[in-house]
Amino acid sequence: MAYRSRLAYLLSSPACRLSAVKSAAVTGNVVPSCRREFSWWSSVQPAPRDPILGVTTAYLANTRPSKINVGVGAYRNDEGKPVVLECVREAEKRIGGRELMEYLPMGGSARFCELAVGLAYGEDTQVLKDKRVASIQALSGTGAVRLFAEFMKRFQPEAEAYLPLPTWSNHHNVFRDANVNQHTYRYYLASTRGLDFEGLKEDLKSAPNRSVILLHACAHNPTGVDPTPEQWKELSKLFKEKEHFPLFDMAYQGFASGDTQRDNQAIRIFLEDGHQLACAQSFAKSMGLYGQRIGCISIVCAEATEAATVKSQLEYIARPMYSSPPVHGSLLVTSILTDSDLKQLWFKEVKEMADRIIGMRVALRKNLEELGSKHSWEHITQQIGMFCY
Repeated sequence: MAYRSRLAYLLSSPACRLSAVKSAAVTGNVVPSCRREFSWWSSVQPAPRDPILGVTTAYLANTRPSKINVGVGAYRNDEGKPVVLECVREAEKRIGGRELMEYLPMGGSARFCELAVGLAYGEDTQVLKDKRVASIQALSGTGAVRLFAEFMKRFQPEAEAYLPLPTWSNHHNVFRDANVNQHTYRYYLASTRGLDFEGLKEDLKSAPNRSVILLHACAHNPTGVDPTPEQWKELSKLFKEKEHFPLFDMAYQGFASGDTQRDNQAIRIFLEDGHQLACAQSFAKSMGLYGQRIGCISIVCAEATEAATVKSQLEYIARPMYSSPPVHGSLLVTSILTDSDLKQLWFKEVKEMADRIIGMRVALRKNLEELGSKHSWEHITQQIGMFCY
């Protein structure tokens, strides 16, 4: 006799149970157990909720028509709708039906990486002419930082990472999961709602020599507070003295000020001073390619042969993670950056987005002041990018 559930078996008569055992012996069917079935995963507890994504969950559950999503940083138009840039739509038309869907190499599209690092460092920078930059395509900025953290753990296992306080919360998760020892350094000064430059310098001077320091290249997340060019130069000198390694996370090039050259000035200052450095890039914000997960990790090395070796190791790390990156995002970025008309259209559109955010900051401060608030709202217009802290 077959039983649909353990309960049906337990409630049956002894005679029926004896019959079931005999039947199982003949047919090989498993007799239902009175004991709780073993589970490999019974000890697993619910993961903590992501503080950023949790806001979006609450937003989606809210039924009020006037709701505003202040969670994930993604650009929206005046109707609160996502925006796809015209340059991206045109690039889609040009590659649609014309490209194959074959695997990319482990390091992704070489042409995309060449264009990405040219944008980040400046096309005429000497380190690119000398072929001293190792770069591979990454799964947006998060994937780029993760690849570097894994690389750091393998080849500089004694080095420690220092992250600004505060920083994007996922930075801590990335270095934790790579088993890299991490610390924080002072960055934001609540009393001024600005940069704690003296505290920052003091903490980096106190850090062990040859530490890896995470820096936000522009539009610091979540404070919107950036060092001035003069302060970047002072930090570059301090890094030289301490032999620190700078890791720039650049998620907002062009999207911060509207000028890609202004937004990469920190990296150019460090390069001019002769630093070896790394840069994690993302095109999510600057081109609106959020869901394409397109980014790049690049590392400046001492010479070309070293760069080739480092690239091979980055590819080796990527292989068991995801084998090779997706192709579509790299095609879109490559199409835009290699066509002069599309590139100029992108420059125009990214500046429009940046200018709109800057204008909204001005309007918000003006309205708060005109409503008679006695608080100082200068920080709203002094900070930059998507965040106000």
